[in-house]
Amino acid sequence: MALQLGDTVPDFEANTTAGHLRFHDWLGSSWGVLFSHPKDFTPVCTTELGDVARLKPEFDKRDVKVVGLSVDPLSDHEAWAGDIAETQGHALNFPLAADPDRAIADLYGMIHPNASDTVTVRSVFVIGPDKKLKLTITYPASTGRNFAELLRVIDSLQLTAKHSVATPVNWVDGDDVIIMPSVTDEQAKLKFPSGWKTLKPYLRVVAQPRE
Repeated sequence: MALQLGDTVPDFEANTTAGHLRFHDWLGSSWGVLFSHPKDFTPVCTTELGDVARLKPEFDKRDVKVVGLSVDPLSDHEAWAGDIAETQGHALNFPLAADPDRAIADLYGMIHPNASDTVTVRSVFVIGPDKKLKLTITYPASTGRNFAELLRVIDSLQLTAKHSVATPVNWVDGDDVIIMPSVTDEQAKLKFPSGWKTLKPYLRVVAQPRE
């Protein structure tokens, strides 16, 4: 059965470009992003991994650990790293996990047989400090992901976890947010003492919390 939001994500061990990794222990109390790429030495994947390396300080700022994965062996990952640095201008600075026996890919449902029965699709799993799945996105092999959008979603998830707010359509950091319907007006007065704007009883808009 496919992983669903709120499920505890499976633990695994893997050899990576940054050494041996036991996933849950490696995450610790941080947020995590596990993402698969279809194959080493391919063009779209090369651009993606270079961009994740470029954005790593942004992930770090949010206390998010990032790990990539494909069904290629570790030797291919290590050989490919030079191409990524040369063509993208950013060297790998996060672990790439090797999964040649497809154990992790099968555990997380990263192989979709109707797309390809030999390589992983572009799966993304965002995991909270509680090791539960907070978001999953699946792209086809031909479409590169937008990792800036992934950071935007993580900002939203972290705001929700800390402040009981939701983010409206096209929200970006700094925009107004929405008080969750589960929060009563009395509770909201304690959480948001500066007040909010009620458009409808179920639609209460408030300035983004900053603490």
